[in-house]
Amino acid sequence: MTSKMTDLNGETFAFLDIETTGGSSAHDRITEIGIRFWRGGDVVGEWQTLLNPQTRISPFIERLTGISNEMVADAPVFEDIAEELAEQLKGAIFVAHNARFDYGFIKAEFRRLGRLFSAKVLCTVKLSRKLYPEFRRHNMDALIERHGLAQVQRHRAMGDVSAMLAFFTHALAEKGAEPVAEAVRVLLQRPSIPSHLPVDVLDELPRGPGVYRFYGENEVLLYVGKSTNIAQRVASHFSGDHNSTRGVRMSESLRRVDWTETAGELGALLLELKQIKTLKPLFNRRSRAAKNLVSIELAASESGYLRARLVREIEPHRLGDYYGLFRSKRDAEKALSGIAAKNELCNKLLDLEPDHEGPCFQRSLGRCKGACEGHEDVVRYNLRVQIAFHALRLNTWPWQGPVGVVEHNRFTGATDILVVFNWMHVATLHSEGELDDLSLRGQSVTFDLDSYKLLIKALMGRDGRSLKVLELPAVGEPDVMMP
Repeated sequence: MTSKMTDLNGETFAFLDIETTGGSSAHDRITEIGIRFWRGGDVVGEWQTLLNPQTRISPFIERLTGISNEMVADAPVFEDIAEELAEQLKGAIFVAHNARFDYGFIKAEFRRLGRLFSAKVLCTVKLSRKLYPEFRRHNMDALIERHGLAQVQRHRAMGDVSAMLAFFTHALAEKGAEPVAEAVRVLLQRPSIPSHLPVDVLDELPRGPGVYRFYGENEVLLYVGKSTNIAQRVASHFSGDHNSTRGVRMSESLRRVDWTETAGELGALLLELKQIKTLKPLFNRRSRAAKNLVSIELAASESGYLRARLVREIEPHRLGDYYGLFRSKRDAEKALSGIAAKNELCNKLLDLEPDHEGPCFQRSLGRCKGACEGHEDVVRYNLRVQIAFHALRLNTWPWQGPVGVVEHNRFTGATDILVVFNWMHVATLHSEGELDDLSLRGQSVTFDLDSYKLLIKALMGRDGRSLKVLELPAVGEPDVMMP
């Protein structure tokens, strides 16, 4: 049995375009809206307005769109036109080129007013890909050139609306009504969504990096996750059969999704770690904060032999004096036992058995070379210890002070500067100008095993070569806490 084909004659299609002050619906605002309504082969109306975004339009955006601060100074604000816009779009299919952008901004503006906005959404980028899969590029300039569409005033709302509608009618003429209607039907299908969520929850999620959060009843935090594509990752939670009881329980409990966009993947990873450890979501199993982080320190005994001792108070400014980071005393002792057995080191000097007169127990089994009795040369024993522990030695901080790790998203224009010191993420700024007012004094930060490993990999590994790192001037040191 086939699904019912979308009725191109019965539906109203609202071809809509907006201009904005930037690429983020969370921070930027709309400056212009243009809509042309199409039904049954005819344009049946249009609606347009400039909007005062209640924020400055940057010179770059002014040059791109031609919309200046002076042009919008006396224009209505979104609240003034919200009711009329909602009425205009009621019952229509919301059509836009890269529809997630336009739909996300419209929903965000209504959300600021405490209102919900929902519509069936058709993206003409996706429609072009479906109808013309042989072509790689589907941006508006490519469609105008490829299909010989009339030139329009690009980056103005009604100009882009005219181009969109021209492409749609061209596709109808070239491909025929039935193939276009079938493509529209497929694109309007929604993935399976948990019953307590709005059906359009995926439409407003960003396609870039960041952290997402699932909430249950009474705003109980269920889960925190990260992705380089938030919408895609959230959709994957809902697709297919659940393969665990845990997944079913989380889906049934889910009532709300929210998110925080980041400029890059490193910022998303650090934020995910921080929120899992501090907010303690119910369904996250990994990366909970260790209650008592343990490391190993080596120091010479009175007789000169290196002795190991477990330490809980780690001083981040001298990490090179420590060996290994462990979530518990038991994990640290297990590591010490493995090192002792593999390298025939003394269990007494490694603090694996109580201090007592005479040799260690391993000596009686022939697994210690006699350092506990003074029979092994001190220099030789200490060299063997240093070789055995070398792989566990923590990385010292390679810069003199804090650094700013810059991540820039070329698609949204967002920039994050991750302030890092002694392998601890201290703060996130959004422009180099904010560095002028940066002070770390009085800020509290926790030295964390997972963040340490993550930042070592990011800054010292292969990926670190592509990161822009700014050495920051003396801005004080944060107060370090141990978990």
